[in-house]
Amino acid sequence: MRELTEQEIVRRDKIKTISQVCNPYPERYEITHSLKEASNLEDDTNNVKVAGRIVFMRKMGKLSFIKIRDFESDLQISIKIDLVGDEKYQFFKENFDIGDFIGAEGQMFTTHTGEKTLRAEKFEFLGKALKPLPEKFHGLTDPELCYRHRYVDLIMNEETRKRFLIRIKFIRELRNYLDNLGYYEIETPILNNKASGALAKPFIAHHNALDLDVYLRIAPETYMKRAIVGGMTKIYEVARCFRNEGMDATHLQDFTMVEAYQAYYNYQDNMKLIQNMIQTIIQNIFGTLKVQVGDKIVDLSGEFKTVTFREIIIKYANIDIKEYNTKEKLLAKILEEKIELESETPIENLGFGNLVDYLYKKVARPHMIGPVYLTEHPTSLSPLARSNDNNKEITDRFQLVINGAEIVNGFSELVDPAEQEKRLLEQAKLKEAGDEEAMEMDYDYINAMEYGMPPISGWGMGVDRLVQLLTNSDNIKDVVLFPLMRPLDKE
Repeated sequence: MRELTEQEIVRRDKIKTISQVCNPYPERYEITHSLKEASNLEDDTNNVKVAGRIVFMRKMGKLSFIKIRDFESDLQISIKIDLVGDEKYQFFKENFDIGDFIGAEGQMFTTHTGEKTLRAEKFEFLGKALKPLPEKFHGLTDPELCYRHRYVDLIMNEETRKRFLIRIKFIRELRNYLDNLGYYEIETPILNNKASGALAKPFIAHHNALDLDVYLRIAPETYMKRAIVGGMTKIYEVARCFRNEGMDATHLQDFTMVEAYQAYYNYQDNMKLIQNMIQTIIQNIFGTLKVQVGDKIVDLSGEFKTVTFREIIIKYANIDIKEYNTKEKLLAKILEEKIELESETPIENLGFGNLVDYLYKKVARPHMIGPVYLTEHPTSLSPLARSNDNNKEITDRFQLVINGAEIVNGFSELVDPAEQEKRLLEQAKLKEAGDEEAMEMDYDYINAMEYGMPPISGWGMGVDRLVQLLTNSDNIKDVVLFPLMRPLDKE
């Protein structure tokens, strides 16, 4: 048995008293307004019914004040003995605690201090909190405790509630934007036979009924393209994805991304779409396109700049990937320059494309502050992207980088099944040689492609990372409601 604190024992004892008067856990309470709606009502509005969690109490002889809270707002309630009766008032004083739920009905008025208040004529007990909330003025401040006990963090910290309201509004606005353009929202499988759709290390699970090892989805890409083969021309998915890789302030192993594909588009069409979509969504949420990021203001208005992989690496490392155009040449140059790449896979096992990518992430990406499109990725880094017509060594691909974080990745899709098979075979060889982020051969996907694909362009956006940026949060866990945490020993 868990050892209970004195307060927890007292609160459990109150349940017995409450049970003699009413059900301490009633099934429902009908409200007329949310707390935010009630706060905007005119004085003398009658028959207002609200409910919420008590987060402040000032109990006095014949008049008490409480503050109740829901996800969006707080509201003050006055409870007066003359209005509710002596017996009911004493029941309130003796049995209600901070953290409990209450429903109240009455008339709106504004106090002499200017606070909108409900003058309760009736109230009902709606639920007992058996644990006390953290102390009012300090709340829950330890970041790890906030992640582990998000439910308390949400109750106590207004900034946390604001962050998740922004996340909710962002996804809603994104769906509205794409729906209004005629996109269909679809769903693709999370359990896959092949770890495909991106260069990443997968999670492996076992399917008991089929006695089969499966992979958790890295990205929905190849299944969304199968839907294009089937005749859907404009599609998107808000997808939970899983990558068994490193964890830091901007990366989690399970995360939310949006992927969208449109037939007959190329990557430049989607660069225009992404710019307009992000500007529209952020303007609708914040009323401005200037976003505070750390100690900087990032201006998202106007045309987003474009820079190539080659240009940005020359600028920050003075290495020309057109000259050092093989794995062996580039690796030797990186070692000569004493540049330490941050890769879980030994760098000698990386293919040329991944080597270029890790070099860029090390030397260049931290310097990319304003919204910048990065283009002309090496073909070996983009096994699902279309090669450029004029230069087969690069692909028609873009990444949107804001404040050193990759927010959107998109490209003109490879629709030639023979070329796709060749590239996936090359990826399979890299995987056999030790590159754990290389992709597997997927003949079912090749089979789908052989039925014919139109020109396609697609993109993926990391929702968590963009919301982290928009809320100026230090850690990506700050914008994930319930991040995975290592269990405590006592658990």
